[in-house]
Amino acid sequence: MTGNRRCIGLDVHRDFAQIAIWQAGKVTQAGTFATTPEGVREFAAGLGPHDEVALEATGNTWAIATVLASRAGRVVVSNPVKTRAIAEAKVKTDKVDAAILAQLLAADFLPPVWMPDAATSALRRQVLRRAHIVRQRTRLKNQVQAILARNLVPRCPASDLFGIKGRHWLAARDLPADEQAAAAALLRQLDFHGEELRLIDAELGQAALGRPEVLRLMTIPGVDATVALSIVAAVGDFSRFRTPERLVSYFGLNPRVRQSGGQPASHGRITKAGAAHARGMLVEAAWSASKAPGPLRAFSQRVQARRGMQVAAVATARKLAVLCWHLTIRQEDYAFALPSLVAHKRRKLELRAGASPARGHRGTAASYSLKAVRAAERDLAAQGEAAYRTMVAAWQPARPARKKVTGAAASKGTRLVKPAG
Repeated sequence: MTGNRRCIGLDVHRDFAQIAIWQAGKVTQAGTFATTPEGVREFAAGLGPHDEVALEATGNTWAIATVLASRAGRVVVSNPVKTRAIAEAKVKTDKVDAAILAQLLAADFLPPVWMPDAATSALRRQVLRRAHIVRQRTRLKNQVQAILARNLVPRCPASDLFGIKGRHWLAARDLPADEQAAAAALLRQLDFHGEELRLIDAELGQAALGRPEVLRLMTIPGVDATVALSIVAAVGDFSRFRTPERLVSYFGLNPRVRQSGGQPASHGRITKAGAAHARGMLVEAAWSASKAPGPLRAFSQRVQARRGMQVAAVATARKLAVLCWHLTIRQEDYAFALPSLVAHKRRKLELRAGASPARGHRGTAASYSLKAVRAAERDLAAQGEAAYRTMVAAWQPARPARKKVTGAAASKGTRLVKPAG
């Protein structure tokens, strides 16, 4: 079986892929094939159960890997950032890249990328399409604001310039003819993207209602359906991360660490590796969670007192990532959730998915409108916040030992420790 084993490296481009084959310790070049459905199927037809194929993650990688996986014994999609042998090569050509991929695969030194299933891939595309529409709407709104600014128009008295009152106010402004036409064109584009956003929100809302992990994450303060969907789409299967620290690293929320010799480890800024959109959603949720009563607000304020507001937001985002892992793996809801707020989020999600408003009927989210109910829930959350403050009140930075330490002990650095006893 070892003699029949072939490790094939593919340097994939938009129109073609370069092929290099490792077999019995020797690498040979095998030409190219077109990255079209017909070309990929023709190449896959020559593969067998003893063949292993490696290719780097790029735009068309997943479609190619799906076809190859039906014939090859193993298909590995590698992270190009971690394939340093290619990234740092002095001589870099398509043939060299393909050969290096084949050699790394043969030596089992190729860091693989998790291949999502079809449902997760579709959810990722929908989430990213929604994010693109939101960015387009923001760009259009900024252009309208720029028109008003360069014509010395004061700020709109309405809370929303692009709402009904704001648009009536905007139509009454005395602008040059070309600026008025430009503003009208931008508003038409804004309305078009608004309708597209409504449609994609309905699709994502229906997808969210069918995913228990999304509904579970929505029990966390600051995490709505949009944030929960972004997290679930980026992660896919939470069980593939053995520890929450691995999930934090996947989101790029872990600090850079440098340590050499007997010197203590130095920690820098976060790595920002991995899913950038989901990381941004977690930071956005952290800002919201830091304003709601509960242990998360106490944690954020404790970090803010020592490190500042920006560091506290990132630290809270990291805490949210850890919390998402535990809730999903244990299949539990957040212990300090506000029931009326969770019901309100759930109802908003149902309406977003196209459910009937059912006006005049008392629904499951009706208690959210009762001030007494909301006040009682906030009091309970405040008790949890006070309990957290009491628990960490005696925590102090650990003092470094006077004697010189080496090895693993030297890399621990300064940390908060619990008091003895």
